[in-house]
Amino acid sequence: MEAEWEFAARGGLIGKPYVWGDERPSDTALHANIWQGEFPYKNTALDGYVRTAPVKSYKPNGYGLYDMAGNAWEWCSDWYDRDLYRKRVGKGLIVNPTGPEQSSDASRPFTPQRSQRGGSFLCNDGYCSRYRPSARHGCSPDTGMSHVGFRCVTTKELWEQRSK
Repeated sequence: MEAEWEFAARGGLIGKPYVWGDERPSDTALHANIWQGEFPYKNTALDGYVRTAPVKSYKPNGYGLYDMAGNAWEWCSDWYDRDLYRKRVGKGLIVNPTGPEQSSDASRPFTPQRSQRGGSFLCNDGYCSRYRPSARHGCSPDTGMSHVGFRCVTTKELWEQRSK
């Protein structure tokens, strides 16, 4: 679910713009696999990666999760509603919110979309800064884009139970 993804991505940080804290990514502060250089003309690949990076190429967040920003957009099981957060304003605290029953995006009214989070190796400040944990967008589940992926997760209890 999208809300769970954001909670996990923040790694316990509250009010920070990035999964690693406050520092903006730059050519000298490489915290995630994002585009370095002039988008879309020249990727300097200062981090060593032109496209996706291997898992654990960057430090984990406060929960020990790797690559919660950049590298590849991650699918969430929720349908994407472009105005979901605006619709929730003034409704008070929602504990473990669920996603909408169907997708809704006026710019793509006939395309069912699922939420995606985390940004990709194509994100940068000059084009999009969607590697922030609050950033989101929708995409059709049948996409074949090379900068989209998913994350398999389980609870510690379930993992221990299945490992016996």
